[in-house]
Amino acid sequence: MATMVAVRPWKLAALAEVIGATLEGDGEIEIRGAAPLDRAGANDIAFLSDPKYRVHLETTQAAAVILSPREAATWTTSKARLLTANPYAAYARAANCLYPEAQPPAGIHPTATVASTAQVAADAVIGAHATIGEQAVIGARTIIGAGCAVGDQVMIGNDVRLHPRVVIYPRCVIGDRCVLHSGSVIGADGFGFANEDGRWIKIPQIGRVVLHNDVEIGANTTIDRGALDDTIVEEGAKIDNLVQIGHNCIVGAHAAIVGCAGIAGSVKIGKYCRIGGAAMIGGHLSIADGAVVAAATPVFSSIETPGMYSGVYPVQPHRQWQKNAVQLRQLDTLYKRVRALEKALADGTPAESENEKD
Repeated sequence: MATMVAVRPWKLAALAEVIGATLEGDGEIEIRGAAPLDRAGANDIAFLSDPKYRVHLETTQAAAVILSPREAATWTTSKARLLTANPYAAYARAANCLYPEAQPPAGIHPTATVASTAQVAADAVIGAHATIGEQAVIGARTIIGAGCAVGDQVMIGNDVRLHPRVVIYPRCVIGDRCVLHSGSVIGADGFGFANEDGRWIKIPQIGRVVLHNDVEIGANTTIDRGALDDTIVEEGAKIDNLVQIGHNCIVGAHAAIVGCAGIAGSVKIGKYCRIGGAAMIGGHLSIADGAVVAAATPVFSSIETPGMYSGVYPVQPHRQWQKNAVQLRQLDTLYKRVRALEKALADGTPAESENEKD
């Protein structure tokens, strides 16, 4: 049998007040769930943020709909409406109200190992088989999931949630209200080696990872500690699953980095940046505040101006791709031939390509 998600019912008027929307309709309606417009039932709330889904407005069975005043102005209905300039954000707030995360009872599980010098708040939760190192600090109402490993001298703030099997290496700092999903590793050594006569000499990584308040880290994401200075993720940044962030990086406040992105060491990502899935950013670069890097884009030089940056070809049939690939391999030769033709036209002499000179 499938496990049902626990729902906290809300009266529509109270929900509208919490999410900051203007209510039009019956505020006494009880909302017991959230669903898409085309699948919502009589006790659900739905939302419209993308005009291509407007076709479902006329047939939706939802008890109420979150939408913009502009969309609502042309919708003739008796259904309750919650009006807001940003329906998607309002829906996110409503969903958090309707589906609050379960809070386990405070306390330390009998199978957990907590060092005698660690400080654990009385209302914190330490799950089964978790380990808390020497002089670590665990803040109020923080939840350390089953099998987590928190290293020596780690500082974790208030209202933090570590899902099962998160690893935090020694001396790292986790701010308030952060969420770290399963398998994430915070503070492993950065990839620092010096080459001498063909052999690699490890460079000690003595910095930390510092996560500011309200950061969320996805499953199996790794953030390396700094070599000398700290690796820093600033307030409100959101990092998806399977992201690699190298040593000494700085991720700006409220940036968003999507799954499978790889960021080499000493990169500075500006505030409010968005980095698409599988983007690759070379080391020692800077990305301007507000810049957007498209999915799968390789970045090998700094981005100094906000805007959208892309560096890959859209998908095409394989045979067409093969033809284009062959032509691209000849690009340098074609360039030299064009230069020779331009020079010949300018000089009034027979064209001789640079390849022929070689």
